[in-house]
Amino acid sequence: MIRILVDADACPVKDEIYKVAWRHEVRVIIVSNSPIRIPAHPLIERVVVSDGFDAADDWIAEQVDGDAIAISADILLADRCLKADAGAVLAPNGKPFTTASIGSAVATRAIMADLRAGGDVVGGPPPFSKTDRSRFLSALDETVVRLKRIASQRNPG
Repeated sequence: MIRILVDADACPVKDEIYKVAWRHEVRVIIVSNSPIRIPAHPLIERVVVSDGFDAADDWIAEQVDGDAIAISADILLADRCLKADAGAVLAPNGKPFTTASIGSAVATRAIMADLRAGGDVVGGPPPFSKTDRSRFLSALDETVVRLKRIASQRNPG
């Protein structure tokens, strides 16, 4: 059964996730370190994990499989999900993390962390935009359709 696992503490596209889930009747699991308000809907579930370091990431990485779409801006979680054979991993800006792209993303993250630690880089990612939101909505919709098609081919009838 296709489901969407959301690293929700700082996720800016939860409303878009709900829209796609309702349209395609796909289950959504919102994972966070503290309670987050979710719509009262049978397809939407909230999982609150401990406030331990990476507790939400650990939970998601343990639950992900080929029928799961993981949503996270966390590159290291994306890497873990891909290694666990997630059906798909999307960043909140709609860009997919893939086995072909994750290595360079992890390396870039490490380089940027080193530069920031040395005081050489100031600032962060560009502000989240309407274009990012729109790209995410389209990418998630396409991903759900693709995974549903794969699931129906595995289990015809």
